[in-house]
Amino acid sequence: MYKLPNQTMSLHQWGMLIVLSLVWGASFFLIAVALEDLPPLTLVWLRLAIAASLLWLVVSMRSIAVPRRPQVWLAFLFMGLFNNAIPFALITWGQTHIPSALASILNATTPLWTVLVAGLFLADERFSISKVSGVICGVAGVAVMIGGALSVQASHLPGQLAVIGAAFAYAIAAVFGRRFARWGISPLLVAAGMTSASTLELLPLVLWLESPLSLAMPAWQSLAAVLVLGTVSTAFAYILYFRLLASAGATNLALVTLLVPVWAIVLGVLILNEALKPTHFIGMFLIAVGLAAIDGRVWRAVLHRRVAGSRGERL
Repeated sequence: MYKLPNQTMSLHQWGMLIVLSLVWGASFFLIAVALEDLPPLTLVWLRLAIAASLLWLVVSMRSIAVPRRPQVWLAFLFMGLFNNAIPFALITWGQTHIPSALASILNATTPLWTVLVAGLFLADERFSISKVSGVICGVAGVAVMIGGALSVQASHLPGQLAVIGAAFAYAIAAVFGRRFARWGISPLLVAAGMTSASTLELLPLVLWLESPLSLAMPAWQSLAAVLVLGTVSTAFAYILYFRLLASAGATNLALVTLLVPVWAIVLGVLILNEALKPTHFIGMFLIAVGLAAIDGRVWRAVLHRRVAGSRGERL
């Protein structure tokens, strides 16, 4: 029997969320390393092909039954497009124009778009005052970050818009992906089907635009980065992703992108010598306030203390 996701996450779910944010935070650094030798779409395709191969191997080892219903495979194609092909390509291309830390911060707008999409299409994740105010505050944070970047180098705008477009695609996928839990399909099988679909969807575009077979052999650092991207940042990460989506819901899952920039910034600054402008941190603070409002627990705790305090004063 399908169980509705929890609106408030448990400690176990928060632990999974933190691990997922670390894995995805590191991916921005790994992408920056791999882009030294590989064009964007080729990098994305290799990442997905490695993940799909590994996931199907595990599915086979666990003897998980593969669904034959056409609607399931059509859903895999849709998820592959909006949760892999489109956002991976946009983020990777965007990082050819902007630093990895800034890309991770812009990716943190995913919960804002998820609130909007979930509020429109999911009955158990409808709009609320705190969620709407959080969206407004978060969008203001994005505006501050983009404005600050434009004042430095206007040519960064296409890269920033690409990453924001990826965040919106993630939101669509998170809401759409809720149906797999209702259908009783395991997270492992969903991850395998989705990555396989996106690998097939991207292949013609990669061959047409980048001719990967004619490329020179990449350096070992780039090859290692692609391998880790495929195995850890994609295969392993998506198993966690779909487990959290089924148990915690689309809006709670999207909060992972608030934590992702922390890891991406640390790696980008310490290893790639990247720098962020003060406006980026101001924008990130506004996004954090917005996400706290979306989650609602901080505001409920403050309200509870005020109510308890006023009762104490009356006594």
